[in-house]
Amino acid sequence: MGSTKAMQTTRTFSEFVKHADYSFLDSLEPDPQATDDGDDHLTREVFSGHYVPVTPTAIPKPEYVAHSKILFNELGLSQELALDELFRRLFSGDISVATTPMRPFGWATGYALSIYGTEYIQQCPFGTGNGYGDGRAISIFEGLFNGKRWEMQLKGGGPTPYCRGADGRAVLRSSVREFLAQEYMQSLGVPTSRSLTLYVSKSETVRRPWYTKDSNSIDPDILVETPAAISTRVAPSFLRVGQIELFARRVRNNEHQDAMKELEMIVKHLIVRNYKEEIDPTLSFSDQVVELANSFRERLTSLVANWMRIGYCQGNFNSDNCAAGGFTLDYGPFGFCELFDPRFQPWTGGGEHFAFFNQQVAAEANYQMFWGAIRPLVSGNAKALDRLDSIRDGFTTVMNQKMENMWTKKLGLVTYDAPLVNEMLQLMVHTKVDYTIFFRKLSSIPKKLKDLKDSFYLPISEEIETKWISWLQRWREHVINKGDQNEISAKMKRINPKYTWREWLITPAYEMAEKGDYGLILELQAVLDKPYEEQSLEVQKRYDRLKPKKFFGAGGISHYSCSS
Repeated sequence: MGSTKAMQTTRTFSEFVKHADYSFLDSLEPDPQATDDGDDHLTREVFSGHYVPVTPTAIPKPEYVAHSKILFNELGLSQELALDELFRRLFSGDISVATTPMRPFGWATGYALSIYGTEYIQQCPFGTGNGYGDGRAISIFEGLFNGKRWEMQLKGGGPTPYCRGADGRAVLRSSVREFLAQEYMQSLGVPTSRSLTLYVSKSETVRRPWYTKDSNSIDPDILVETPAAISTRVAPSFLRVGQIELFARRVRNNEHQDAMKELEMIVKHLIVRNYKEEIDPTLSFSDQVVELANSFRERLTSLVANWMRIGYCQGNFNSDNCAAGGFTLDYGPFGFCELFDPRFQPWTGGGEHFAFFNQQVAAEANYQMFWGAIRPLVSGNAKALDRLDSIRDGFTTVMNQKMENMWTKKLGLVTYDAPLVNEMLQLMVHTKVDYTIFFRKLSSIPKKLKDLKDSFYLPISEEIETKWISWLQRWREHVINKGDQNEISAKMKRINPKYTWREWLITPAYEMAEKGDYGLILELQAVLDKPYEEQSLEVQKRYDRLKPKKFFGAGGISHYSCSS
C-alpha cells in the first residue's frame, strides 16, 4: 500500500501537508529562551539549543514568478500546485495557512563562522559569535516525498534572531540568480540544494546598494529600490560545517552543562539526515563519527573537483557556506568562469583566497574545522582518534587524486598526464580562452588549431600558435591511442557542457522580471536544463558565444557585491 501511495501525484495543498514529517524539530532541542509561537524576530544572542522557532514574515501581494518543473516531478507534485492559493501563500511566507500535521512556525539555526580555518566573532553584534546564523533563511517544512526526506527553506522570509539588524529580505535579483543556478547545477550533475518556487511582492520593495547602468565601479555606487522576493530552496538537510563548529566551540568553552550532549545530538542527526545509506547504525558511535569523517571527505573532494570541471566559483567558501552533507549550498556571491583565469573571483568581498583555483585549499580549511568539531566526540577512544586524524591527514592526497581524475576525463585521456595538463592551463591563460567553449570544442577532437580559435578572446602570437599546435598534436596522440574517437568525443561532451552560466545573459532576466516580465527566466530554465545538449541553432546563436567586450569590468556583471 505504501509504494502505491508514493507514486500518487500530490494535487492539492491538503494532500501536500500530509507529507509533513519533522525529524529536525522532533529530535533536536529548541533554544530554551525562545517563544513557543515563533514570534521571535528581533536580533538577540542565542546561547543554547539547536534551533529557534520563528514565523516567516509574508511578502505582501505575492505573485508567481517560476517553479522547478523537474523538482516538482521528483517530489510527485502536480505542476498546477505552484499556482494554488494556499501553496502560494505558504511559500511566500504566510505560515498561517499551515494545518496539522504541519507546525504553525518555521525554524532558524545558529552557526559559527570560520574563514580559511580562522575562527571569527568580530562581525557578531555581541562580540561572542552567538549572533551568527540564519539571518534571512527560515525552514518551514520537512517531509517525506516518494520515500525521500526533504527540507524546504524560505530565502528572504523576514528577520530572525540572527539577522544582526538587517531586514531578513531577499531582492528579486539575487532570488532569480539562486533559483536558476540551483537547478542548472543539478542539470550539470553536481550535488546541490534545489529550487522549488519563486514569488515576488507586487508592493514591497527594499533598498540595497547596487551599480548604476554601465558602471565599472568595483563597489556598488548607488542605492536602488528593488522588489522583495522569496525563493524556496530544498535539500535533504541544511546542516552546515559552521553549525557543527558552533556546538563544538560551546563544548570547548564549557558554555553550558548540556554542550557536549547538544554536539552529539546534532552530529547523530547529521548522520541520519545525510549519511544514512553509508553509515551502519549498528556501529558504535565512535566508529560512526570516523565513518562520517571519511564519507564527508569523499563528498567534499568530489564536489570541488566537479566545481572545477564546470568552471564554478563559490566566491565565499566559508565553513558556514559549506554544507555538511557535501553539496553546493548558498548561491550568493557565486559565478562561472568565462575568460579563463585561475584567480577568477566574481565577488568583490571575497579576495583571492576564495578564487577559482583556490577552492581546493578553502575546502581543506573547512574540512579541518569539521574534523576539529567532531573530534571531542571520540576523545576517550585512542583508536578512533588515530583513524580520525589519519583521515584528516589524507585530505590533500584524496583532493589531488580527484582533480587528476577530473582532468583525465575532461581531456579524454586514459591516464593523467601532469605536463600535458599544466602546459594546457598555461597556454589557456596566455591565450585568454573561454573556459566552457574551449573544452567543448576540444571534445570534438579537432585536428587543427583553427577549430579551437573560436574559444579565444584575442588573436595569438606566432610563438603561442606554435606551442598550441605542438600541444594539440601530443594530446591527440594520447586520445587516439585510447580507442574509438567517436566514443571518446561523446564521453567528453557528457563532461564538458556546451552551455554555461553567463552573467551578462542572466542580468536581462532579472531586469525584465522587475518590470513584471518573467519570459526570459522561463527561457533560461529551458536552456540551462540541457547544458550538455546541442539544442537549436537559435539557442546556440544566443547562448553559445564569447562574452562581449563591453561587459568586461562591468559592475554587477563581471563583479558584484553581495547586496542581496
